[in-house]
Amino acid sequence: MTSERTGHAESVEVTFDPKQISFGRLLQIYFFVAHDPTQLNRQGPDEGSQYRSEIFTTSIGQQNVAEAYIAELDKAHAFPGPIMTKVEPLRAFYPAEPYHQDYATLHPASTYTVVNDLPKIENLQKLYPELYRERPVLVGDIGQ
Repeated sequence: MTSERTGHAESVEVTFDPKQISFGRLLQIYFFVAHDPTQLNRQGPDEGSQYRSEIFTTSIGQQNVAEAYIAELDKAHAFPGPIMTKVEPLRAFYPAEPYHQDYATLHPASTYTVVNDLPKIENLQKLYPELYRERPVLVGDIGQ
């Protein structure tokens, strides 16, 4: 359990090659696969400001694209409620403790993984089969 005093958000650092996948495509996956952007300070069973929906951008260009995309989704009523996702520049990224890394892959039978993560992976495979990988890139494999 967290004290919620740091102001940190539970997040994932995504590094990508824009020659292979666009920031716009990553936004599509974020909004339509990764989570429910209409929830305020909540993701599934997890509650608190550390579970807020937020995009931390690394450039003005990314910030403009993300804000325009959110406005477009809201205008189109793509979700049953208003999008609560905020956009702000990345100030710092702090990796989670090692026991959090690659959790879904290392604990595929845990109730949390089965209920919250596997449906998202199935949705990725269904919506974006060209991007789905049978074997994910794991944090533990990076740099090896």
